[in-house]
Amino acid sequence: MQEYYTLEVAGVTRQLPIMQISDHLAIASFVILGDCEIVTKSAPLIEEKLPEVDFIVTAEAKGIPLVNELCRLRGLPYYIVARKSVKPYMSHPITDEVVSITTQKTQTLCLDGKDAMLLNGKRVAIVDDVISTGESLLAIERLVEKAGGNIVAKAAILAEGDAAQRDDIIFLKELPLFPLQG
Repeated sequence: MQEYYTLEVAGVTRQLPIMQISDHLAIASFVILGDCEIVTKSAPLIEEKLPEVDFIVTAEAKGIPLVNELCRLRGLPYYIVARKSVKPYMSHPITDEVVSITTQKTQTLCLDGKDAMLLNGKRVAIVDDVISTGESLLAIERLVEKAGGNIVAKAAILAEGDAAQRDDIIFLKELPLFPLQG
């Protein structure tokens, strides 16, 4: 089923392979890891839409380059990554579980206790590359709330499927889903 979807965002065009992820659904595979051009051209457009924040939080791993660039643009010295597993070096981690559209199995997201302490009472933006079902976003929201952070914005480069109808997220472009006959 190798077809492509033409994505134009932030003045950049990419041919995204359409990948079947279940018997009934295919997605246009958008991966920003390694795509410096997408990150550096999208980040300023998102940055100008974000309110004042103290910290930006993302999930491991695809949102990391975008959050790094956003922090560089904002002059923020540190961002926080919700990791996909508890690491031995973590002190008093906070955890939550999620099933995302791309992993299709239960995953644990966690914040190191030292990062959680930083979020307490602070203005937080949650940023990812794509928001689709919103399940990963909700898990990160729960982590930030457990840490005492105040979520002031949720943003992504793309809103996939029904997420594009949401009025509580900032995004640059809609990305369609591809239902399969079946």
